[in-house]
Amino acid sequence: MQNLNDGKKDDQLTQSKPFVSVFIAEDHEVTRFGIRAVIESNSDFKLVGEAADGKLAYRDILALNPNVVLMDIGLPSIDGIELSRRVKSAAPQIKILVFTSRESSDQILAAFAAGADGYCLKEASNSQLHIAIKTVADGGVWLHPAIARVLVARCIGPAGQSGQTNLVQHIPYEVLSVREHEVLRLIVDGLSNQEIAERLVVSLDTVKTHVRHIFEKLAVNDRTQAALKAVRAGWVG
Repeated sequence: MQNLNDGKKDDQLTQSKPFVSVFIAEDHEVTRFGIRAVIESNSDFKLVGEAADGKLAYRDILALNPNVVLMDIGLPSIDGIELSRRVKSAAPQIKILVFTSRESSDQILAAFAAGADGYCLKEASNSQLHIAIKTVADGGVWLHPAIARVLVARCIGPAGQSGQTNLVQHIPYEVLSVREHEVLRLIVDGLSNQEIAERLVVSLDTVKTHVRHIFEKLAVNDRTQAALKAVRAGWVG
């Protein structure tokens, strides 16, 4: 005989599925609409609120306690950098992913100094934004590949200055195969594994294997670290 509680158990399992709660702080209505669509397209995420004004965002963020805040820098009343600082001071458990079109080194460094956990450009693909949100929600740091280049240029300077080129261990170019270098360049350009597979006309599993080998050979744990090493080593421009 069928257990009448089976359906209730299934409902409870569905309801108890963990998700990442997200708050959008963005003053541009069309952009906010697009972000909302990206968030709602992923069942791992749940949009819990949004605001177009820094003061309102601060009030609602503290009230809703989201896992991740997507933070634009150019908010009215309180800009995104100051708002990040206030949120982190009041609720350090909340993760902040800066989501902006601004990529000057001063603003990037100011955002991280204010407590940001990641920095994503609005040119990012949907899959990149999904990865960025999940990464910061899990306690990691996510950088858009283009931002990695900016930070490297700012933090280590041109080759030959103050011996800072030694910040990267000397990794011979030949440590990676020709195909692995191709994959690494596409990682630096911000492509997902699926996009790399389509670009190189290979299977997704083949790309995953190349990525795993790249991580092993460069002694890194994620794509951002791999991109940083590639830029620092001068393998990509």
